[in-house]
Amino acid sequence: MKIATFNINGVKARIEALSHWLAGANADVVVLQEIKSVDEGFPRAHFEDLGWTVETHGQKGFNGVAILSRLALEDVTRGLPGDDADEQARYIEATVIGQRAVRIAGLYLPNGNPAPGPKYDYKLAWMERLRLRAAELLASEMPVVMLGDYNIIPEPRDAANPANWVEDALFLPESRAAFRRILHQGWTDAIRIRDPHATRGPFTFWDYQGGAWSRDDGIRIDHLLLSPQAADLMIETEVDREARAGEKPSDHVPVWLRLDA
Repeated sequence: MKIATFNINGVKARIEALSHWLAGANADVVVLQEIKSVDEGFPRAHFEDLGWTVETHGQKGFNGVAILSRLALEDVTRGLPGDDADEQARYIEATVIGQRAVRIAGLYLPNGNPAPGPKYDYKLAWMERLRLRAAELLASEMPVVMLGDYNIIPEPRDAANPANWVEDALFLPESRAAFRRILHQGWTDAIRIRDPHATRGPFTFWDYQGGAWSRDDGIRIDHLLLSPQAADLMIETEVDREARAGEKPSDHVPVWLRLDA
């Protein structure tokens, strides 16, 4: 079972780039972030015609997450528990039915800038809600992949130029500590465990400004966290870096893993 995460930065604006990547990716499940579309505006028919089951949790012009699946989906839920007043579309869950059932939690974590301020307070509160939900998912004792755009740079080696990010909400100590509290519940960072001794990268995001892509001035903020049961099934994981070089690309690239499921 090949599972990918991809912040597409506007599904309508990137529909050709996304379709091109899907055609060669051979993925079974793709979790999208920043679809920037209400549910009824998502180009569902286009992807259904390509053989995908589509589940969305959208919002007009901002945020929005979706799941595209070649496999059956069950028990789809939308919205991160813990705040009934939260109207931002940032979280979706579903169970993927393969040879083994795998729970997928797709997320688009708040950016939090400018920090300090209400947007940063919202980020930290959202991460605490995620920590609580993550604990519930672990308690299920089923394979779980919690993946998406976390808007967190976990370590200095996850940025080409860490000094440029020291005052950014993605790299502030409180943000990184909140991410570690989730990891320390028992989650495995798939990309990092693949090469735990890497001193630089890999990166998953390059800003459109300042020639970041050409200078490889990137950061790693798109993560795949695995429950112990999912980590036991992991075969391989990779960053599809070449997607950033395509025509009209997202500023993120897909990150994927393959499970024996």
